[in-house]
Amino acid sequence: MSLSDTRFIALSHWLNQYFAGQVTAKLICGDASFRRYFRIEHLGKHYIVSDSPIELVPVAPFVAIAKAYQTAGLLVPEVLATCYEQGFVLQTDVGEQQLLSVLNQHNVADYYKQALSLLPTIARVTHTELGPLTDYDAAFVQRELAIFVDWLVNTHLDYTLSDHEQQMINATFEALTQSALSQPKVGMHRDYHSRNLLLNGEALAVIDFQDAVLGPITYDAVSLLRDCYVRWPAELVHELMQYHFKQLKSQQLIDQHVDFTTYQQWFDLMGLQRHIKAAGIFARLYHRDGKRGYLADIPLTLQYIVDIGADYPQIKAFSAWVKRIIVPLVKQAGEHSACDKEGAL
Repeated sequence: MSLSDTRFIALSHWLNQYFAGQVTAKLICGDASFRRYFRIEHLGKHYIVSDSPIELVPVAPFVAIAKAYQTAGLLVPEVLATCYEQGFVLQTDVGEQQLLSVLNQHNVADYYKQALSLLPTIARVTHTELGPLTDYDAAFVQRELAIFVDWLVNTHLDYTLSDHEQQMINATFEALTQSALSQPKVGMHRDYHSRNLLLNGEALAVIDFQDAVLGPITYDAVSLLRDCYVRWPAELVHELMQYHFKQLKSQQLIDQHVDFTTYQQWFDLMGLQRHIKAAGIFARLYHRDGKRGYLADIPLTLQYIVDIGADYPQIKAFSAWVKRIIVPLVKQAGEHSACDKEGAL
């Protein structure tokens, strides 16, 4: 970030007007979009301000969902001021320590149960002041799955699919779409994982919710339990799946006739859809946005596809193909990328 960063200059001017004095914004991070976050201090209090180029990342959904989540009783950043013309949002600071940073084998079950316990509240937020949440329909699911082929297979790996491979992928994606559509629809955070939960005393604060939609009931749970950034033992995940299933039953969010076997299939296939999409997004973040670090997260998403997909007949061929073709090519591409990086030093 340089002094010639015109957006930062505009942001500083806006903040100085709001606080009626000079304040300094320190860059915390960007995220997987074009959004940046800064932390500021004024009169002993800390605040967060986000910078979202409005032509790329509109801020209205974030503001509307923040209000709806806060009204529902969730601990989220409170929006204090908004500049819709520039895409600046000043908000309260709900914590700086990501849940991921403190998780270990001894505390993960308790923390994840706490996180799962927030999902029924999120599930019931289906409208904001802007109207109903966007429907996570068949076209939405297919668009997300297409990112895998467009950005990982075609762009990152420069791999040309045969007609047979394309047909196999089409059949796999259709099966995943139908599974997603067969689930009850609820309010869905859509990026609910340990990097988007912050420690706030004994509570967990929820962030990065601006992409909330109306979608499958297992989506947020599988995002948390089969995290794209960390993998936990299968026995632990199964235990927490059962916890979530019982929670849904007790909250009357799924029909009492739905059994755990059905729920687990929904959960597993929803996770596969998310990991297929994520593998493509991580490649897109590198090639389109220049964010190299996400390449390191691709192998874990592929390993989930290989391991979980092998258990389902409708996904088995795709799972085997990813293991046989895609995983070795990703490894090879990673080695080339590392060599190119070393050569540039």
